[in-house]
Amino acid sequence: GIGGNATVYWMKVYWIKLLRFINTCGGTLKGQNGTIESPGFPYGYPNGANCTWVIVAEQTNRIHIVFQSFAVEEEYDFLSLYDGHPHPAHFRTRLTGFQIPPPVTSTGSIFSLRLTSDFAVSAHGFKMAYEVLMSSACGNPGVPPKGILNGTQFNIGNTIRYRCVTGYVLDGHPILTCVLNTGNMAVWDFPVPICRAENTCGGTLRGSSGIISSPEYLSDLSNAGECKWTVLADPGDTISLVFTDFQIEDKHGSLEIEGSEPPSIWLSGVNIPAPVISNNNWLRLHFVTDRNHLHKGFTLQYQGKTQSTNHTSVSR
Repeated sequence: GIGGNATVYWMKVYWIKLLRFINTCGGTLKGQNGTIESPGFPYGYPNGANCTWVIVAEQTNRIHIVFQSFAVEEEYDFLSLYDGHPHPAHFRTRLTGFQIPPPVTSTGSIFSLRLTSDFAVSAHGFKMAYEVLMSSACGNPGVPPKGILNGTQFNIGNTIRYRCVTGYVLDGHPILTCVLNTGNMAVWDFPVPICRAENTCGGTLRGSSGIISSPEYLSDLSNAGECKWTVLADPGDTISLVFTDFQIEDKHGSLEIEGSEPPSIWLSGVNIPAPVISNNNWLRLHFVTDRNHLHKGFTLQYQGKTQSTNHTSVSR
């Protein structure tokens, strides 16, 4: 009937519009600095979005990204970041929700972002600025929520210091120094610390080895039902985690590990996970459980590993 033809017509119009939209969002950016906004910002990005931006700098430089606004429908729409071309091997992290993410610095001269949205409900979207960093600059590492940063210089040899507002404890290293890494790039020697509410579970762990366990009882958990640990080794060293016990109910909890290879790992279930090795001198663990179900949890051992260098003795 006529109604059917009209429906087909409008479906075609819809798909043509959608395809036209898909073809016009994203792109390649090559300037020394610039901004990227999600389509339609700040009035909301379209449903069914799949936009990829690739930022390309000179060979020896890196790219530094600072978010100015961020609102993406939590757990349905995502902004994925890639340290390089948008390929799974370069995946760095996935952002969602309504908190402004911390600044990000690429390890090489290419950085990519991909916005994907489902077919219902959107949010304001995001706006971010990027700048190309010379190899002698670490860039502003940003301030964690409830944190205070002292220091305004971010080049090789500069030192900055963090502290937390009253009622929060600092997890991580309070002093960061901009140093040259083995690839002759300027990098911060430690990750930006986090500020954790007093009387919540977690902490900073140092030393060559130790044990981390989830709380045995719900009463030992913070109100949010979460714990955050930061494991720190000396610059240049790596850290390995070996699980001895693991039972986290799929729908009721998870353990997220950051700083590994791949950069972010989510674990749940009843099988003991494979060992995790850091790709730097730190690892972050974020354990979340809903307060109705505390399954057994987990226990693991961490171990710092010094990168051995071959010293050749020279006889004189």
